[in-house]
Amino acid sequence: MTQVTSIGMERAGVRSTGRQSARWQRFKTRATPYVFIAPNLVLFSVFIFFPLFYAFFISFHEWSLIDTPLYTGTENYERLLTDRQFWQALGNTVLYSLATVPTSLAIGLAVAIGLNRELFARTLLRSAFFLPVVISSVATAVISAWLFNDNYGVINAILGHLGIRPIAWLSTTQWALPSIIITTLWTRIGFCMVVYLAALQSISPSYYEAARIDGATRWQQFRYVTWPLLRPTTFLLLILNVIHSFQVFDLIFVMTGGGPGFSTTMLVQYIYQAAFVTSEMGYASAMGVVLFALVLVFTLIQWRVNRRTEQFI
Repeated sequence: MTQVTSIGMERAGVRSTGRQSARWQRFKTRATPYVFIAPNLVLFSVFIFFPLFYAFFISFHEWSLIDTPLYTGTENYERLLTDRQFWQALGNTVLYSLATVPTSLAIGLAVAIGLNRELFARTLLRSAFFLPVVISSVATAVISAWLFNDNYGVINAILGHLGIRPIAWLSTTQWALPSIIITTLWTRIGFCMVVYLAALQSISPSYYEAARIDGATRWQQFRYVTWPLLRPTTFLLLILNVIHSFQVFDLIFVMTGGGPGFSTTMLVQYIYQAAFVTSEMGYASAMGVVLFALVLVFTLIQWRVNRRTEQFI
């Protein structure tokens, strides 16, 4: 009897050990992914999540980076409603985005379609279009400021040889923003081209063969084959370009400094001036929160529109 009892206890111990081992294996399986993403989570928490929540916290305070933050409630957000410079900077940013985002997408797609064919020196042409993307924004701004210079700029020199009067590109409110828009298009077309080019090369040629057999023209092939398959890529580029446009700073800071007057001051530059020039960190944080909310709302709207569009394809 004693022997039977001991055997039963041993079997129970084996089953208990087996259950513990199985639990440990399940725990290791579930915990392994978190171990690998832990370094990224730490970096994101330190450099993105914490600054984001702290900026939201500071937006309800008055703080000059030196003294102790003083709670002011929603005073900073109420100030935004009556700040004419804030609304002008926001208007400049929206106008800049409307001018650069659709244009860069359209030209980038056209260039990608053109360079997706068998052409002489196709690789060289792709590199030429993509070259401005790999150059730093500051270097691009310096080059563009030299090209658009009112007195010794290359563009005005070319216009002079054509018999056209020189244009005050960077010193007048009429031409300063168009100069920045042209420079932005120069730098973004290459990026859009490369992304579209990768998407075009992932489309199976069998789709076009079937369309040609059905008698589809080139325009019909683009409208009913190429464009629907490029919708996810267009959505990605749209979001990236809008975020880039709303966060533009270094290009304008180097080329015009936000002038002449306030004509090229974007929202990010106005936030920078409030934070580090006038030492109004609380007000700058409130504008940063508003900027984050605008980009987030736009992204969510585009995401829902893109999902609904894909359901009808």
